[in-house]
Amino acid sequence: MKKTLFILFIIFTGKIFFPTNSFAQLLNYSFEEMERIQKKNPKNRVIFIHTDWCKYCQKMKNTTFENEKIINLLNNKFYYVDFDAEENRDIKFVNHTFKYKPTGTNTGVHELATQLGTVNGKLSYPTLCILNEKNEIIFQYDQFLSSSDLLNILKKI
Repeated sequence: MKKTLFILFIIFTGKIFFPTNSFAQLLNYSFEEMERIQKKNPKNRVIFIHTDWCKYCQKMKNTTFENEKIINLLNNKFYYVDFDAEENRDIKFVNHTFKYKPTGTNTGVHELATQLGTVNGKLSYPTLCILNEKNEIIFQYDQFLSSSDLLNILKKI
């Protein structure tokens, strides 16, 4: 019994200290940080609009955005923003302050999520929005994207 526990302990701690996934970390910027560094080094921006309760959003976070090729491409060629559409702090972006707008007792949506994520008149999750250097929307997609699909999209942009 002690040997079994010891072996399980070694396996468990090995997974913590030596995970099997890549060592690459996805750089995540706030809108304010992104806008500031954009002035020095202009790049297109990838904005992942999601909520905590959306299972497809969480799956995309845990699969698509954990892919080493995606991480490397985003870190090198884009600025990436992981944006919770229910964020309740004010966000200053492109000389405008966007606010959280309650829609019920414990629900609401951020104005910036609505501005960037509305596709065909509706906001759904997850939504991927890509802005060019002039803050123009050059791509929007409002469904789950696999690693291979996102990789193809990013390479074309």
